[in-house]
This record gives sequence, C-alpha cells and structure tokens, in this order.
Amino acid sequence: MSLHVVVGAGPIGSGVAQLLADSGERVRVITRRGGGPQHASIERIAADAADAARMRELTRGSAAIYNCASPAYHRWPTDWPPIAAALLSAAEASGAVLATVGNLYGYGPVEGAMTEELPLLATTRKGRVRAQMWRDALAAHQAGRVRATEARGSDYVGPDAGSTFSFIVPALLAGRTARIPADLDVPHTLTYTGDMVRTLVAIAGDERAWGRPWHVPSAPAVTIREAATRLCALAGAPAPKLARVPRAMMRVIGLFAPLMREVDEMRYQFDRPFVLDSSRATATFGLHATPLDDALRATAGAGPNDR
Repeated sequence: MSLHVVVGAGPIGSGVAQLLADSGERVRVITRRGGGPQHASIERIAADAADAARMRELTRGSAAIYNCASPAYHRWPTDWPPIAAALLSAAEASGAVLATVGNLYGYGPVEGAMTEELPLLATTRKGRVRAQMWRDALAAHQAGRVRATEARGSDYVGPDAGSTFSFIVPALLAGRTARIPADLDVPHTLTYTGDMVRTLVAIAGDERAWGRPWHVPSAPAVTIREAATRLCALAGAPAPKLARVPRAMMRVIGLFAPLMREVDEMRYQFDRPFVLDSSRATATFGLHATPLDDALRATAGAGPNDR
C-alpha cells in the first residue's frame, strides 16, 4: 500500500482519491479547508498548496502527487505559479511522480484536431500560465530532478463539472433559454470528468507516460446544439432553447464580473471547431472514452457546481 497525495477536492481530485482508495491505496487529500471524500483510506488535511515547505512535508514518502488544484478562474496568473512551483518542489524532494490535470489552453488557437505534438503557442494570459507550468515540469523531468506527466482534457461534462457547457445545464433542465458565449453549430469536444480521473491515475502509475502530456480519451466532438438536445432528451426535459451571447455583451458584463471577463478571453475556443485527438492514450494504455450519452446522463443527474 503506497501513499498517494491528491491536491484539490473538486470533481477530479475527489474522483482520483476515491479511485485510489477503492483500489487499496493510502490517500492523503490536501485542500484549504480540509475537505474531500470520506473513506477509511483517505486522510484529509487543510493546507495551502502554495506553501512549498508544507507541501514537501505532507508529500514525504509518497509514490505520486496529483495536482488537481483549481484556483479561482480570474486569479490564475497570480495563484497558479506558486502552487505549481510548490508541487514541483515537493515532487523533487519526495521522489514522487507528479501528475497534473492540464487543459488545452496552452496550444492557443489551432487549425484541425489537437494532438500532443502541437507546440505551446498560447495567446491568452491563462493559456500562457498553463503552458509555462508544463514547460517548468518538463524541464525538471528532462534534468532528472522529477518524473512528471500531464493529462489534458477539453470542457468538462459530468457530476459537479465546471465548464462553459456545464454552466447552462440548469437552464436547459428547467426549460429556460440557455445563453452561452459560443457558436452553437461548430464541433466541440467534451471530456467526461470520470475519464480525466482514470487517465490521470493511469499515467501517474505507468513509466511510459512520464515526460510527456496525454490527451484524455473523449467522445467524438459534437456541436453545442447537439449536446444540449441530447442532454435534454436523456433527462426528459423540454427541447432546448439556446441563445448565443454576443461578444459585445460579454465585454460589457466583464466590466463588472471578473469571471465573465476571463471566459471572454477564451472565446476563440468556441468560435471555431475545437476538436481533441486522444488516440495516443487509447493506443498506449487501452483507455477509452465514456460514451457521450452516458456522460450527459450523469451531468443531468447531478447538476454542475463551479469549484
């Protein structure tokens, strides 16, 4: 029985902790308030993930560190760098594998399906933050200081998921007009939170994964309109009423709501096809995406929660 340290207890962190505990591992979950799933094999500790000394102390003797932290969206440029640095320091001191929950922001706008070989050419503040986190981890890995890997997914669906699509789920289920800052009719990959959980655990424990990023197996891309229609049908809700939020309106709202300002910065992801190629993880580890209808059914059964 090895010690696995999970930082963060949102839907991904909690899922990772539960999966590891159920498989017989000893798990330590670290959050600011000491939250996390309740399980006989899970220890919950309150600590600041940006405190490098404390992270080194709490990860001593661990086999793997899972970075599932989730700073406030509008505070990424200030909050992510010290957290990432602290966990990198902890991985180096403990010898643990560092497995990070990543996303697709670091690539910036692209043409065609996204693969892991794409260069990190982010054009946004949040994208540059995520790109630099991976560059730092990869440099430490290549220098022999740590063993690092990263799982990258697209917008989440699933219980408690927080994403641009999941935010409209309550309106869809209630039969209200769901307003979203996205082109409703271009293909967009959605990643099931459970698939991110399984991918992260798999790459942390397989040396073939270390030193490179991996795309989370995700169902074939669909349009926002199709995803909303399928979700409503599966939930027995009325046919969806969708409206696109104009960019000018998003910019006005962003003057008063920091979250909306940050969402608008990433709008390019919803103005054109946004398609993830996850074939490498499937070929290497035998991981397969949860069928989209199953993911949407789970999303409708437990409403989204922004964490």
